[in-house]
Amino acid sequence: MVQVTVKEILEATGGRLLCGDDSVVLEHISIDSRKMEGNDLFVPFIGARADAHNYIGMAFDRGAAASLSMRGDVETGKGPVILVEDSMKALQDIGRWYRQHVLKFPIVGITGSVGKTSTREMVFAALSSGFHVFSTKGNFNGQIGVPLSLSQMAPEDEMAVLEMGMSLPGEMERISRVACVDYAVVTNIGISHIENLGSQENICREKLHIIDGMKDGGVLILNGDDPILAQVRIDRPIKTVFYGCGDNCQYRVQNIRTEDNRAVFDAVINGRIYTVSLKVPGIHNVMNAMAALAAASETGISVAGAVKAIEEFGGFARRLEISEDRGITIIDDAYNASPDSMKAALQVLDSMKAEGRKIAVLADMLELGERAPEYHFDVGLYAVDKRVDAYVLIGELASWIGRAVDQYTELPTKYFKDNREAADWLISQIRPGDMLLFKGSNSMNLKEVIDAVRQREA
Repeated sequence: MVQVTVKEILEATGGRLLCGDDSVVLEHISIDSRKMEGNDLFVPFIGARADAHNYIGMAFDRGAAASLSMRGDVETGKGPVILVEDSMKALQDIGRWYRQHVLKFPIVGITGSVGKTSTREMVFAALSSGFHVFSTKGNFNGQIGVPLSLSQMAPEDEMAVLEMGMSLPGEMERISRVACVDYAVVTNIGISHIENLGSQENICREKLHIIDGMKDGGVLILNGDDPILAQVRIDRPIKTVFYGCGDNCQYRVQNIRTEDNRAVFDAVINGRIYTVSLKVPGIHNVMNAMAALAAASETGISVAGAVKAIEEFGGFARRLEISEDRGITIIDDAYNASPDSMKAALQVLDSMKAEGRKIAVLADMLELGERAPEYHFDVGLYAVDKRVDAYVLIGELASWIGRAVDQYTELPTKYFKDNREAADWLISQIRPGDMLLFKGSNSMNLKEVIDAVRQREA
């Protein structure tokens, strides 16, 4: 973060200085009293288990230079304390101030129901072929993460890529007015968080709030193959472009194929055809890559340079991460799951070549509301014609995937209530040449199963 003073934080938040010197200089923001980088502004939150106001003194001891507080009785004698009504709003106000007063370079925002992180990383790779680019770290994509990400940007950055997520109404509107993106990418409209938002149409409306903080003349980049996004028309002086396979797309994908377990496609951009060979598998990654090429082209970067950068992108942990373990191929896509991403993972398994059997290990997909069994059954219907030799289902909801597979095929399906049982069965059954796909919601903790398979006795 560019050095700011307590006085400027007071200006940003409208807070009141309870004690200390308003000329104190701040260089970082921390929400964890145990982790300070030096000259931090500590932002305490009141959680379900603890009130971080109780640790303001500890934060100062560990390197904080100032602190916010929602309590008026905090005077540590160790540094400035700023009284604010709400820590969350204050943090977002600081992020907005920093964006308006310090960060003068363009920001690309990425949202969507599925593929945000993969698309973010591909956009980062593409833009990095022409600019010094900052990218969201980890899962800093929400109400707290976006302003923290803004505070981490530095003067040497020439552009930034922000992942922007939401699960409740109003969240995207708030963070969009903090980030004020110049370019926005919406990957798709699925059913993640439909339990909170009610319908895909509502999800689309919430996602499109990403442009609320965008100035006139900005660019909105949409997946033209998504039936809901394809109908979007913006009643503002904002340029809208589409990417995908259809004739409605200015950035068009054609001739998708798989070569040596890699996704390969042709990108038609400004009348020229670029052949792109990805290191990562899956047709869905073709669309993520096309979104990145569209973003690169719209920002004025050489498309040829962006193609080369995307071809070097090797993916990242737990998103279709492929590894070998004593002759067993493990595809770890268990970071999280929705119906669309689970179908995409099954498509990847279908497209890949294996010497032995292909086994799909699928666990519950959560946060899908009352229709969760139906959504799981639908994944099972999608799975019936895929080249998969066996299904291992973990959890009550995942059993609905198996019901569809059982109804329409004679493929073997195994049902387990917990990870330990599933791991024991897999260890007893797998043999060299087999390929295992792991997919499920993060809280199902499929990493336990993967670790058990890797730690099996020879």
